[in-house]
Amino acid sequence: MKQNNEKTNAFLLHICAFAGFIFPFGNIITPLIAWQTLKNRSVFLDEQGKEAVNFNISYTLYAFLVTLAFIPFAIGSLFSNHHNNLNWSNFNNNFNIELNTIVGFIGFGSVATILYLIAIALVIVAAVKAREGENYKYPFTIKFIK
Repeated sequence: MKQNNEKTNAFLLHICAFAGFIFPFGNIITPLIAWQTLKNRSVFLDEQGKEAVNFNISYTLYAFLVTLAFIPFAIGSLFSNHHNNLNWSNFNNNFNIELNTIVGFIGFGSVATILYLIAIALVIVAAVKAREGENYKYPFTIKFIK
């Protein structure tokens, strides 16, 4: 019975990352609290908790970097029609959206969506593997907590 409880707790360590859908940074805070609560119960729970927290911090960092890379392009596309307009008192933004602007937004949106879907899939895979008792390691995870 103790082994089954350990697997269930490891499963919950990974699944609680979905709390990010409920409140901001819930994908980091909830696994961190769960890991801190359960880490002394077994080595398996300690390893899976660290892995879940590290992945969620890494994923949030990657999403932040994609967003940060998007901001200059969004601002540039907003002001692309006014690059020769030095008279800012007559500034009239008429939002003429060009094809390259649409392609840029779709491209960045696609990258963000793919990153988002990969994170969801990896959390589900990790939770299932932990439920089976396997020590799952997320790919592309920065080890913030060792």
